[in-house]
Amino acid sequence: MQHHRQSAIARAIRGVLLTLVGLFFLFPIFWVVLMSFQTNADILRTPPSLFFTPTLDNYVALITGQLDTAVGSLKISYMRNLWNSLVLSSASVALSLLLGIPAAYAFARYRFRLGENIAFTLLSFRFAPPLLVLLPLLLYFQDLGLYDTYIGLVWVYQLITLPLILWIVRGYFEDISPDIEHAYRVDGHGWLATFLKIAVPLARPGIAAAALLAFIFAWNNFVFALILGSSDVQPVTVGALAFITASGIQYGQIAAGLVLSMLPTLVLALLAQRYLVEGLSLGAVKG
Repeated sequence: MQHHRQSAIARAIRGVLLTLVGLFFLFPIFWVVLMSFQTNADILRTPPSLFFTPTLDNYVALITGQLDTAVGSLKISYMRNLWNSLVLSSASVALSLLLGIPAAYAFARYRFRLGENIAFTLLSFRFAPPLLVLLPLLLYFQDLGLYDTYIGLVWVYQLITLPLILWIVRGYFEDISPDIEHAYRVDGHGWLATFLKIAVPLARPGIAAAALLAFIFAWNNFVFALILGSSDVQPVTVGALAFITASGIQYGQIAAGLVLSMLPTLVLALLAQRYLVEGLSLGAVKG
């Protein structure tokens, strides 16, 4: 009886602590959502207050592309920037999955000369600071006609997404027993059929987790799009600079833009939730 009471108290304390930690990390998001429904005057009020008259003007300004400032009206292209982010991130992850999954399987299943060195070199692209390669990339892009194009940015985004997918998915392939694939091969199936029907389905949770992580990194990229593209292909991370005007910073529109920019990754995470849970729990129970 005493033991059960102590266990119940411990669970209650643990639940309270986890709730407090969750509230601590979610509070900034909650505050940004509140800011998106406030005017600049409400946001800059001292001291801050949770009580205000909600307004949709910030969202209307983003959707219509018409931003009203103290010095006049300003045209913005936030919705186009949002579409650019969606196209660039989705295309970059799709290309990385197409190239990275077979490469990850090869590194996990086969041992060949300089294999680990090649894999580490690909991973080192993720370590390298973007400023290290921006100048030569800019010169190459201008010579090849790739500057300010979707193709050029999707190509350079592979420096972000491909190493992540390659190394994360490689680990999931290594956790899959080769005996399952050997048994399938004994039945007369070829390498490609084994890869597509056995290895890829078993690694699907890891692939989903890696794809979501790569999508988030690509979505949040700022430097490459700032230097290698103009307003025609720039994503929301760069387009947000339009809210810093001569008359001041439009905090309400920035908050509304943050809320809208979070929605695609949130929806994607909810859709991939089942695979993410499987991916996180993979390998938790062995034997």
